[in-house]
Amino acid sequence: MFSDPDMLQEKINEYFDTGRDTRTIAAGNSTIEIPIYTICDLAYFLGFESRTSFYDYENKIEFMYTIKRARLKIESKYEQNLQFNNATGSIFALKNMGWIDKQDHEFNEAGITINLKHG
Repeated sequence: MFSDPDMLQEKINEYFDTGRDTRTIAAGNSTIEIPIYTICDLAYFLGFESRTSFYDYENKIEFMYTIKRARLKIESKYEQNLQFNNATGSIFALKNMGWIDKQDHEFNEAGITINLKHG
């Protein structure tokens, strides 16, 4: 589909610059529009027939950096959404991107190891 990473990067930039679907949220006495970015929407915009095809491009060494950066930007948008009320959808998406909401602690005192797992 793409012959070089620069061509892919230009199309990714277009996706982020043109403003995708938006969500309206209350901000004090007014409302603001927030663009919604998703992996599926980006893959569709780029012309891929599936998320899997998009992810497969990440396995091509010449496109690896470009795809990882695009995924990171979308992940950062989900992370920013955690600041708003009703962040359940963002939490779900971040978990599917590898985030974990548990804590593991290990203590070692006098040769005795204690593992505490929360989550």
